Amino acid sequence: MDFDFSDDQKQLKDQARRFLEAKSSPKAVRVILDGPEPYDRELWKGLAEMGFMGTAIPEAYGGLGASYLELCVIAEELGRAVAPVPFSSSIFLAAEFLLAAGTEAQKQAYLPKLASGELIGCFALSEGIGHATPKSIQLSASGGKLTGTKIPVLDGDVADFAVVAARTSAGTDARGVSLFLVDLKGEGVKRTTVETIDPTRSQARIDFSGAAAEPLGAAGDGFRILTDVLDRAAVLTAFEQVGGADRALEMGRDYALDRMAFGRPIGSFQAVKHMLADMYVSATLARSNCYYGAWALSTGSGELPEAAATARVSATQAYQHCSKNNIQVHGGMGFTWQFDCHLHYRRSNLLALSLGSLSTWEDKLIERLRAKNAA
Repeated sequence: MDFDFSDDQKQLKDQARRFLEAKSSPKAVRVILDGPEPYDRELWKGLAEMGFMGTAIPEAYGGLGASYLELCVIAEELGRAVAPVPFSSSIFLAAEFLLAAGTEAQKQAYLPKLASGELIGCFALSEGIGHATPKSIQLSASGGKLTGTKIPVLDGDVADFAVVAARTSAGTDARGVSLFLVDLKGEGVKRTTVETIDPTRSQARIDFSGAAAEPLGAAGDGFRILTDVLDRAAVLTAFEQVGGADRALEMGRDYALDRMAFGRPIGSFQAVKHMLADMYVSATLARSNCYYGAWALSTGSGELPEAAATARVSATQAYQHCSKNNIQVHGGMGFTWQFDCHLHYRRSNLLALSLGSLSTWEDKLIERLRAKNAA
């Protein structure tokens, strides 16, 4: 694989970084962290005005019609800025489900409003602790109505609608799972905010009691569709994670160069050097795997399943490693509320679970590599 982003894509990345440095500074993130608002509404409006939400949405549906590569570089900058907005839920998931399985009428109804930021979407899959599997999906759909509970749902308390995975036939196999579109402000829907480690990206418990649901995609095809969409979302989220990992590494490096001890910068001490070197290796390996994922995603390669799992695993490990060790480099001050280290530590742990846990994606990677080798 010989891959790199184009000059235009790198310019877009620079533009996104400048915008987010101005609009999503640590001070702005702290306003959401400490305040009553679940997300930064002004930043959300600004992202829409910049056209970022509509990056990979076709022009026919109100988007820019660019490629996934442009969305990858935007995702990286959102991660770097710890942006307190429901971008991934709305664009990496809800929009992708509509593009993958929506009817023409559904695309026309939802995609332009997602591209403009008028609507926020989310994806409801998990029903509690453990891996989300066909067997674990027990929320039922019958007669166009949903009954059951989804928890946790990332951005579920701020979203306008959800793509919901529900069981449409008895049993525990994948053929009994279908997808539905649900108005979260409609009757039969109760939402409760769930406290998490990162209040700048809220989560919810959603209880459905005979809530009206509109089928999305063919009946019984839900698990296949969601597996494909989650692979694409995994690559995009991995870029968000690697952006955060790079920023955490930079924070640690800058502090190590400025902080003096015994008349020398602490970065000159071997223990700190090794810690920063390990962070660099972890972030660089994750970036390499993310590039593999971006190549597979943008080319429609059959290698996407293993590329997505590889990117997801390495980016999750890198972000958690760099955010944790950034605190260590800062020493005792790194544990305080006044320093910004905890912003990335919080986000790294939230993103580690947002599409399924690290072990879930490690298992997927092993299964996919075995299947490929057996073919």
